Amino acid sequence: MTGARRSGLARGGRPAAGCFLLRIGLLALAAGSCAPPAPPDAKTVVLVHGLGRTRASMALLGRRLGDAGYRVVNVGYPSTRLPMEALVDTLRARLVECCPEPERVHFVTHSMGGIVVRRYLAEYSPEHQGRVVMLSPPSQGSEVIDVFSDSPLLRRLLGPSGAALGTDSSSIPSRLGPARFQLGVITGSRSVNPINSWLIPGPDDGKVAVARARVAGAAFLVVPATHPFIMNRRDVAREVVSFLRTGRFTRQELPDGTGGG
Repeated sequence: MTGARRSGLARGGRPAAGCFLLRIGLLALAAGSCAPPAPPDAKTVVLVHGLGRTRASMALLGRRLGDAGYRVVNVGYPSTRLPMEALVDTLRARLVECCPEPERVHFVTHSMGGIVVRRYLAEYSPEHQGRVVMLSPPSQGSEVIDVFSDSPLLRRLLGPSGAALGTDSSSIPSRLGPARFQLGVITGSRSVNPINSWLIPGPDDGKVAVARARVAGAAFLVVPATHPFIMNRRDVAREVVSFLRTGRFTRQELPDGTGGG
């Protein structure tokens, strides 16, 4: 092994991390909002990214789900520009375009994407037949939003939906009804943001407390992952596939906690 490779440099002297990001970008370009034709019996999985992210953030997970035999629809939406009602309508429009039977599709979401999907299902698919896996959802809000949402600058950055993801009774997560569909939640317990983690009581992923990711009645799993990149872990992809196929994670499921919605 050469010294360059030992130091983490890829061929041509380019940092390995840069190559990884380039790979993610190429995957995102290759994956349109509507998936290419799939076998007639392939089940559809709709990916919904989180706040301030794009479809590119879900591209690697999408490829792994495609390799597992699913038809993947990677949805983009303007997460920081519109109120929640408009984001839900945007998701509905994407599903009408891509999914002949939207009540049967599976969903895999990250962060605020889980809140968008819960609002969509409550309004447009109350008897949804597909399964849902949420990665690091702010199911009971986030203390980080409580602290920073009063800042005019940060409210502009978060947008109207992101700024409403706090923990008080008027927040969007607090007003969600029960999850009336098969749901599994995977959240992280590692943080690269010490300031945010100082604001959050208990274990967290840098944005959301482990306890606040829970949803009543849902399967629940904690992995040693950070909030921004939980979707890129191979073990998380395996657990997502397991839940979509069987309604269970392969690892021990933690007992459901109190609260959540």
